[in-house]
Amino acid sequence: MVRPQVYQLSVGAAFDGLSPQEKLYAHHMAKAAWNGTRIILRQVSPEANGIFNFIMALYHSCDGNWEQLATETGVSIQEIENFLNYAATFLSNVGNYFGSGDQKFTPDVSEEALTSLASVSLSASKLLEQIKDPMISPLPSSLGHPGPFTQSSYYLGENCLESSEDIATISKLMEDQSIMPENTRLKIYQDSEACCYDIMQASVVEDKVALEGFGGSGASDKKAFLMRGDHKEELERICDCLQQAIPYASSPAQVDMLRQIIESFQTGSLEAYRESLRIWVNDKAPSVETVIGFVEPYRDPLGVRAEFEGIVGIPDAAETKILNTLATKANQLVYKLPWVEDTGDSKGPYEKELFEPPDFSSINSLVYCSSIIFPGINLPNYIDIRQDTGYKNIIFSNRMVSESSRSRGLHMVDASEQDTFKKHRFHAYYIWVVLHEILGHGTGRFLTESSDGGLNFDIGNPPLDPFTGGPVESWYRAGQTWTGVFNDLATTVDECRAELVGAYLIDDLEILSIFGYTGQSEVKPDDIAYNMYLQLGVDGLRGLENYDPTTQKWGQAHSRAHYAMFRHLLRDSGGLYSVTSNLEKNSLTVKVDRSRVISHGKPSLGRMLLKLHIYRCTADVSNCRRFYEDLSHVDEQALKWRDIVVSKKDPPLVFSQANTYLVGDDVKIKEYEPTARGVVQSWAERSIE
Repeated sequence: MVRPQVYQLSVGAAFDGLSPQEKLYAHHMAKAAWNGTRIILRQVSPEANGIFNFIMALYHSCDGNWEQLATETGVSIQEIENFLNYAATFLSNVGNYFGSGDQKFTPDVSEEALTSLASVSLSASKLLEQIKDPMISPLPSSLGHPGPFTQSSYYLGENCLESSEDIATISKLMEDQSIMPENTRLKIYQDSEACCYDIMQASVVEDKVALEGFGGSGASDKKAFLMRGDHKEELERICDCLQQAIPYASSPAQVDMLRQIIESFQTGSLEAYRESLRIWVNDKAPSVETVIGFVEPYRDPLGVRAEFEGIVGIPDAAETKILNTLATKANQLVYKLPWVEDTGDSKGPYEKELFEPPDFSSINSLVYCSSIIFPGINLPNYIDIRQDTGYKNIIFSNRMVSESSRSRGLHMVDASEQDTFKKHRFHAYYIWVVLHEILGHGTGRFLTESSDGGLNFDIGNPPLDPFTGGPVESWYRAGQTWTGVFNDLATTVDECRAELVGAYLIDDLEILSIFGYTGQSEVKPDDIAYNMYLQLGVDGLRGLENYDPTTQKWGQAHSRAHYAMFRHLLRDSGGLYSVTSNLEKNSLTVKVDRSRVISHGKPSLGRMLLKLHIYRCTADVSNCRRFYEDLSHVDEQALKWRDIVVSKKDPPLVFSQANTYLVGDDVKIKEYEPTARGVVQSWAERSIE
C-alpha cells in the first residue's frame, strides 16, 4: 500500500478558548463520539474489530516503543514502518476499506513478520489467528452488493440480497410499521422450514418481535422479525457519556436534544432522533457543535442504511462571520440557478419561496469519528426536516486547511500550468465546498403527496416539465422518500447536483467578493473560475480510481459524480476540454480552453444541473437513471485512462486527532504528532473498550 500523508487536525488553540463548562461538555461529547468506533468497525467488515484489537495489542505490548518491538521479535524496522503505515491508515479510515472509495487495503508486511510481531503476547497471537486471512487477502476487494468480489456488513447471511422481491416486501413492511432503515441491518437465515429475516435495529433495549404480513396471505415459508439490541454495548457507553454531558449543556434546548438522542439510542426509535435533529437545527451558533448518530448512507448498496458517526467541533469566529455574510445573501443568490431563471419574483414550483438563511459555521474539529472526514457537511439528511425546519452547514476549517498543501492529480495538469494550478487550487476548492453545502444541498422543493392525499401543488394547474413542456407526471407519493425512490442513485445524484451548483456559481462576482476575490486581489475572479473548470477535469479523471472494472461498480458517490460531470462537459461544452493520453509514457493530461469557460462551460453545467434537479424534485427516477447511468458509464477509453490514474494514485490522507482527559475537574487536551506512530498512540490512549 502507498505510504499515507499524515496531517494533524490542530485544535488546541480553539479548545483553550472555551470556558470550563464548555470544555467539560466538549469532553463528554468527545467520549461519546469515540465510543461509536466499534459500531463503525462492525458496519465495515467482519474482521475490522479484530484488526483494531490486534493493533492495540501490539501497541500495549511495547508501550508504543516500536523499535523495542522490532528488536524483541527480530522484525526489520522497515516492516515495522510498513505495519505502522497500515495501522494508521486503518485507524484513520475506521476500518480496512478506504472511507473514500470503499476499496480494501492490505498491509505491506509478510505473514512471517506478522506472526513474529504477534508472538509478543498470547492475546495478539490469538487475534492474528482470527483475522490474518481476511486482513491480508485482496478479496473482497471493495464494499458493495454482496458477491464474489464485494461485501456489505449491512446484509448478513448468505444471499441476503438475492431476492429483490423479499427486500421490496421488507422495505414496505418497515414503511407500514414506521420502522426507519437508517439504524438497521438485515440478516437472513433458515429456521426449520422457514426463510427468516431479522431487521436488526440499533438500541440498548433487546427484544425480538415477529412482523405480520410477510410472505403473502397465509404463507409460512418466510418470516420477518424486528430484533432490537444491535450495537447494544457501544450504545450503552455512548448514552452514559451523553448523560454526563447534560449538566454542562449551554441551554435547556441542548439538554432536550441530548435526552432525545439518548431515548433514540436506548429504544431504537428514530422518531426521537428526528426530534433531536429539529432541536439541533434551531440551536444556532452553539459554542460547541456536535453531530452523533446513524447519519450517512453512502456505504449501503441500497442507499438507505446509515453509518454511525460522531463529531465535536469548536467554531472559528472569523471564518464563521464570512460564511454568515454569504448565508444572509443566499436567498437572492438562488435566483441565479437554472430552475428559477426568468420567473419574476417567484422562484417557481421547483424551489422554496423563501430560502431561510441557515446556520453556517466554520468549526475546528475536535473529534471526527467516521470512516471519512469531509471538509464540509450539510445536515440533517431527512428532506421533510430540511424543508419544514431547516438545516445547518458546517465547514471544518482545520480539515479544509489540509487541502491547501495537496494538489491531487497534479500529474494530469500540463507542466506549464502546474505552479499556477497549485497556487489557485485551494482558493477555488474552498468556495466550491462552501457553495456545495449551502446552495447545493440547501436548495430545491420536492413535489409531494401527504398521507391524507393532499398535494403541495395545484393538480388542476400542475407545474410544467421544462423538458417536455407538458404537466409533470410524477411526484413523491404518500410515505415515499428521496432515498426510498432513488435507492442506489440517491447519494451520488444528490452529491452530483450539489457539486454542480457550486461549480455553476463559482464565477459569480458577488459571491467571490465576499471572500475577498476582486479585480484588485492577488488571485482574481477569472483565476478562480478557470481553476474550477480545470479541477472539474482533473477530479473527473481522478474519480476513476474508485471504479471497479471487475464488478463494474462505483465505490464512492462523489467520485462517480465527478466523472459524470466531466463526461457531460466533454460531450456538451463545445470543445472546452481536451484529454491526451500516452500509454507508453503512462501520461494523461487534461487541458481547458480558457476562452470558453464561461461561454461554453457554464451553460453546459447548467443543462446537466437542471435535469438532475427536476428529476429529483419530481421523483422521476426512470429518466434520472437513464441519464445518469449513461454519463457515469466507463467505456474502453476511460478504462485506459483509469490504468494511468491508478498507477499514479495520490497517497491517502490520514488524520492525527487530539484527545481530551480529566485532571480533577479540569479538562486537558493532548495533540499528537502527524506521523503514523502519533496516530496509533492517539487511538491507544482513547482506551476504547
